[in-house]
Amino acid sequence: MSTEGGIKAVVAALFANLGIAVAKFVAFAFTGSSSMLSEAIHSLADSGNQVLLLVGNKRAKKRADEQHNFGYGRRRYVYGFVVAIVLFLVGGLFSLYEGWHKWQNPEALSDWWIAVVVLLVAIGLESFSLRTAIREANRSRGKRSLAKFVRDARQPELPVILLEDIGALVGLLFALLGVGLAVITGNGRFDALGAMSVGTLLVVIAIFLAMEMTAMLVGESALPEEVSAIRTALERSEGVTRVIHLRTLHVGPDELLVAAKIGVAHGDTGLEIAKDIDDAEAAIRAAVPTAAYIFLEPDIDRQA
Repeated sequence: MSTEGGIKAVVAALFANLGIAVAKFVAFAFTGSSSMLSEAIHSLADSGNQVLLLVGNKRAKKRADEQHNFGYGRRRYVYGFVVAIVLFLVGGLFSLYEGWHKWQNPEALSDWWIAVVVLLVAIGLESFSLRTAIREANRSRGKRSLAKFVRDARQPELPVILLEDIGALVGLLFALLGVGLAVITGNGRFDALGAMSVGTLLVVIAIFLAMEMTAMLVGESALPEEVSAIRTALERSEGVTRVIHLRTLHVGPDELLVAAKIGVAHGDTGLEIAKDIDDAEAAIRAAVPTAAYIFLEPDIDRQA
């Protein structure tokens, strides 16, 4: 997956959400709609999340040092996890609270048409942001479905933006439905239901994101096709008789650690083994350019 593409999607989402948040707060000031306030907080939280992703990406570029030998790439996972928590606390729980409050004390909406116009404009802007994210995802997902792409991704930015944008669009439809029913029926509780629907949606997305980011923080292996390419590169290397075992680990979204025990012929000299290892490392990097750290342990191939 292209990190550059993920950052492009983050920037597009940030500009869209800042404009949407301002418009929603203005609409709430005129209408008093709980759905509008929930959506405004949602957009504000999303904007903060995108800033966090950009900061995490920048801080992850710090060079490796004695304390962090494999660099700081995993900071992007940390910031992705923080994004999930922010989405849960600020967006989801606040929307649920606001909806419950208005359910207990329903109020009629005033100037409802302002809320409808703002929601329709927001749907257009969020659709543009989602289109950008999907276009960037299509460049890297290959034959995977979007759902599998989100689960398999090792870079946090694009999956987060995809889920945020999809959640934002569905949330806008919930808010539009709540405002519409409140206006038609004169019952302000429909507006409260819209706010609670938005909150529930955000909580579900936040939990899913937190689980995905946790898996990345713990450490995930390379994708199956990358593991296969590494194994093939080793097996085709001259002097390597067999791949005894192979382990991979993402030390950052764009940096892969590869460790393998390889079989060598019984009669190979130390010089020949060293050359074979160098050739095998070059073959791995040619097959999988993200293989930044490669450790190969030669062993006598007793099966041979």
